[in-house]
Amino acid sequence: MNEAGCYHVPVLLNESIEGLAILPKGTYIDVTFGGGGHSRAILSKLDKDGHLYGFDQDKETENNIPHDDRFTFILSNFRFLKNWMRYYGVEKVDGILADLGVSSHHFDEASRGFSFRQDGPLDMRMNQDGEKTAADIVNTYDEEKLAQIFYLYGEIKNSRRLAALIVSDRKEKMINTVEDFIKVVTPLLGRNREKKDLAKIFQALRMEVNQELDALREMLDSAVEILKPKGRLVVLTYHSLEDRIVKNMMRSGRADGIVEKDFYGNLLSPMHAVNSKVILPDMEEEERNPRSRSAKLRIGERVEMKNH
Repeated sequence: MNEAGCYHVPVLLNESIEGLAILPKGTYIDVTFGGGGHSRAILSKLDKDGHLYGFDQDKETENNIPHDDRFTFILSNFRFLKNWMRYYGVEKVDGILADLGVSSHHFDEASRGFSFRQDGPLDMRMNQDGEKTAADIVNTYDEEKLAQIFYLYGEIKNSRRLAALIVSDRKEKMINTVEDFIKVVTPLLGRNREKKDLAKIFQALRMEVNQELDALREMLDSAVEILKPKGRLVVLTYHSLEDRIVKNMMRSGRADGIVEKDFYGNLLSPMHAVNSKVILPDMEEEERNPRSRSAKLRIGERVEMKNH
């Protein structure tokens, strides 16, 4: 078993665990198991009757599974949360934790293709059995679709020029590696902004490869359904689009943020935000763990719906 710190350093660990308001005999889910840092912290708060389910779609995370009878590991995308809980006969849970950031381990492994800092196959699949790689996207998507991805997910202002350049270059030679891709996009990178621009471009590709926003919406819908009244939902986001979806869910119980009202105008949201202001890492954590710099922590609680 790997130590969690060798694989990935958890962000806002104490704040996340406090946000769950853990009951010693409760049932909890860590939908982003990764290095197991958050999971171990949850287990430390549970007694022998408590139980934790951990989700991760990356086979490599199986090396981090704690040898603990109170823990069940599920090798799956968290979008299938509700189905798996039904499989295990779990109707309701006391808390769900999601850390939506990419593990530092993924960036360190050149063969996974997540980082622009080292060459490797242009892959970016969280689930290595997934069909579509980043190379498939840059070599097969049409110009309009590529431009949309870079604009929406990476907030790239010259996304159309970037897409046109990729489509033009791939006619001459397939873009299969990180180095291939960087050579293609370098002419459009801003002066003195190369790393920031590359980070945004790679982020956009990764989000498309893994269908991250669709999976997030499905997971949050399931979370609201299976949380007990007063059950906690704790989510760490690193991207404005993710954060907007989570914020909407905490406020309205819906990813689109639409709040339903009854005949009398009373709000019918099944969730309410525990923290009115988003929780951010302090300077000490940012220095210790650079990955935390874009992190935002939101905590929601399941409301017991009453008939009006």
